[in-house]
Amino acid sequence: MVDLTKNYFELFELPVSCQVDQQRLASQYRALQRAVHPDRFAGDSERQQRLSVQYASWVNEAFNILKQPLNRAIYLLKLAGRDVDMERSTIMDPQFLMEQMALREAVSDIKSQSDPEKELERLVDRVDRDFDGCFLQFEACWLSGSDQELDQAETVVRKMQFMVKLSAELEQLKSELLDG
Repeated sequence: MVDLTKNYFELFELPVSCQVDQQRLASQYRALQRAVHPDRFAGDSERQQRLSVQYASWVNEAFNILKQPLNRAIYLLKLAGRDVDMERSTIMDPQFLMEQMALREAVSDIKSQSDPEKELERLVDRVDRDFDGCFLQFEACWLSGSDQELDQAETVVRKMQFMVKLSAELEQLKSELLDG
């Protein structure tokens, strides 16, 4: 079965890193799922079936965390002894908050633009670039490993969370524009 004492990177036989080989991750995921899938244990004891469900759930959780850059960044901080509470965190960077307010205003104005699809793509590209920049900044801070740099990495993760939420809103808006 699966060794629950391993961290998610060890589970997937990947180096602990900000960058993850997505093909290797997917390949390892399929192999692990084959090994622990509850259907393989349908004829076994009830205890073994329950364990299989728990293992499969753990493998799914690990995969979803390593697959997504924001979740992976939060997990890396956790491995470094930093448990980031994303629900209670706030960003104190006034410039970043002003930029986010301006982006949200631009999102709310998209439908009134002469070419809403073009404006939407422009905003999606901007948010993607900003997110990628933040992820690179996170990686530099995380690699340093100093307490001060890890504090900065936590701040960057909070910024990334704002961008992920905005990106989801843009995807929703894209669906609305395509349906409308």
